[in-house]
Amino acid sequence: MIRIVIAEDQRMLLGALGSLLDLEDDMTVVGKACNGQEAISLVHKHNPDICIMDIEMPEKSGLEAAEELQKYDCKVIILTTFARTGYFQRAVKAGVKGYLLKDSPSDELANSIRSIMEGKRMYAPELIDGVYQEENPLTDREKEVLELVAEGKNTKDIAAQLKIKSGTVRNYISTILDKLEVSNRIEAITHSKEKGWFK
Repeated sequence: MIRIVIAEDQRMLLGALGSLLDLEDDMTVVGKACNGQEAISLVHKHNPDICIMDIEMPEKSGLEAAEELQKYDCKVIILTTFARTGYFQRAVKAGVKGYLLKDSPSDELANSIRSIMEGKRMYAPELIDGVYQEENPLTDREKEVLELVAEGKNTKDIAAQLKIKSGTVRNYISTILDKLEVSNRIEAITHSKEKGWFK
């Protein structure tokens, strides 16, 4: 019997997922959590084979929980609406065995669980395509400037740290916004995080 913990902050979906998987002859849901922190506690308590998690949850996101669960003998599956390359890359780094989208057919989830139990990895095809398509358009220096902006440094601080003029920093930022097709620094940071381009 495959023992499963599910973490999902939408209670109706949590209940539906639990009922669906309990209908499978070879699966049993041993715990349900509403956030990443609860998921970690349930994995610690029940020692399940599989933990299925959403990403955006209160207290601890699914990705943060997946990173912590690497030390357990529990295979993590991310089940989310977000087909974001950055999220996917972070999930793979955290050792996640499956990354599936919520609009997939329900029988696909059960089949993916069985495949993962056999040692396979199951990733939504559109995510794998996205990883190979999207290259960061910024030069190394532009990346460096944007990372300093993300740390909260202003133009003057960045100029001092990189030993360049403030005007040069402003030129870099202008080029970054153009290349990323965004209108301000916050959007540039958000866009780069979603694409998984920050170190």
